[in-house]
Amino acid sequence: MKWTAEQVGRSYVIRLQGEFDEQAADRFRAHVDAVLEQGGIRDLVVVMRDVTFIDSSGLGALLGRYKRLQALGGRVRIVAPPRHVRAVLELSGVPKLIPILRSERQALDAG
Repeated sequence: MKWTAEQVGRSYVIRLQGEFDEQAADRFRAHVDAVLEQGGIRDLVVVMRDVTFIDSSGLGALLGRYKRLQALGGRVRIVAPPRHVRAVLELSGVPKLIPILRSERQALDAG
């Protein structure tokens, strides 16, 4: 998996591309945790438009960041997952905890 990321105000926007599997989940978790350690981030926006696959490791990485940010008073938002990725998220109950939005702008405005 590849990604690009940027800080927008107090939000950290990470745009994922490729397979969100065990190896990618470990890298994602380490990267986001390092950013959170630096402070100044309140919300995480995960753009999944170009994610081709997600497994339980990817789900776990998302839910773990959700728990961590919630403890810090922050939030996580997921943006634009493809239909097959959204189906996995929905079957796993992720939208009950993490909103799925259509656009980055919508996710940033919701903060």
